[in-house]
Amino acid sequence: MIRTVFLIAAVLLAAAAAPASAADVKLGALQISAPWTRATPKGATVGGGYMTITNAGTTPDRLVGGSSPVADRVEFHEMTMTNGVMQMRRLTNGLEIKPGQTVELKPGGLHVMFVGLKHPLEKGQQLKATLLFEKAGKVEVDYSVAAIGAQSVGDGMGGAKHDMPGMKH
Repeated sequence: MIRTVFLIAAVLLAAAAAPASAADVKLGALQISAPWTRATPKGATVGGGYMTITNAGTTPDRLVGGSSPVADRVEFHEMTMTNGVMQMRRLTNGLEIKPGQTVELKPGGLHVMFVGLKHPLEKGQQLKATLLFEKAGKVEVDYSVAAIGAQSVGDGMGGAKHDMPGMKH
């Protein structure tokens, strides 16, 4: 009995100590999953945002804009390797999400760029942003802030993974 109570208390304490994980968001036929960003060093003026966007509809949509109270502007970028050199370019026409398609925004690939950060992003915080889609409209998104250099939403966040927030794997 005491052992069971101790086990339950330990599980509850671990859950309370785990960092908050950003919630998935649905906007019409679009599903935005596991939004996250990295902590930034003091003095950094940009930060990257990552997530998965799925279009379960029958028509394409396009991520065309955004805003955040922590940045002067929100842009969409793509990183590619050309002749052994990593290049980043702004997607001036936004990012198309075709019907039935899932697009992953991740480090080293497609990503949101928070430009003109007003303060450093700190591990464990939530970053609020609004995303604008051409057809579906606006949606509020909370990004979980992982450790500097994290490569995934659960990297450097106490073991939380995007598929099962708060669970250790």
